[in-house]
Amino acid sequence: MARTAGSDGERTEAAIREAAVGLIARFGYEAVSMRQLAAKVGVQAAALYRYYPTKEELLFSLMREHMEGLLAAWQSVRPLSDDPAERLAAFVRNHIRFHVARRHSTHVNNMELRSLSREKLSQVLKLRSAYEKELRQILREGAETGRFSIDDTVLTAMAIIQMITGVIVWFRPDERLSVEEVTATYHKLTMRLVGISA
Repeated sequence: MARTAGSDGERTEAAIREAAVGLIARFGYEAVSMRQLAAKVGVQAAALYRYYPTKEELLFSLMREHMEGLLAAWQSVRPLSDDPAERLAAFVRNHIRFHVARRHSTHVNNMELRSLSREKLSQVLKLRSAYEKELRQILREGAETGRFSIDDTVLTAMAIIQMITGVIVWFRPDERLSVEEVTATYHKLTMRLVGISA
């Protein structure tokens, strides 16, 4: 019989995913066992395999969900404006807010690509490429219209992605800066990278 929305099965699966992200972010994929994960969730180890046939399948599912969520979040806030500076500002804001809210998931997504098989890695990298293509397009249009001063759009895109993703390494919401203040500062830094003042 199919499970209904909000069923115990769905709650268990959500608990598995949440626990897995936390454990993998803390200890690394290779160091986390399915038995350890089951203990964290409070179920028998065999129960995990009803949801994920292998540990790699669980990791792949977490990483795919992260990237699909990031792409969906960007599409939901992407401005219709023709101004590349406005679109770049929106991209930076969305990227930082998304990742700060998902610190552990971001860490797993960045550090555990090495743990995926070639086929699964290829699927995750395609999603990453689709997302990064959005930024490259903004930069390219800004350079072509003279709005931005960029020598190499691919390299600039890589620099921006690294910079705005790196916020999760040091940012703590209970310290002196708010997410909004951090986002505003990184927006200014990004605009300087493309040769305009924010």
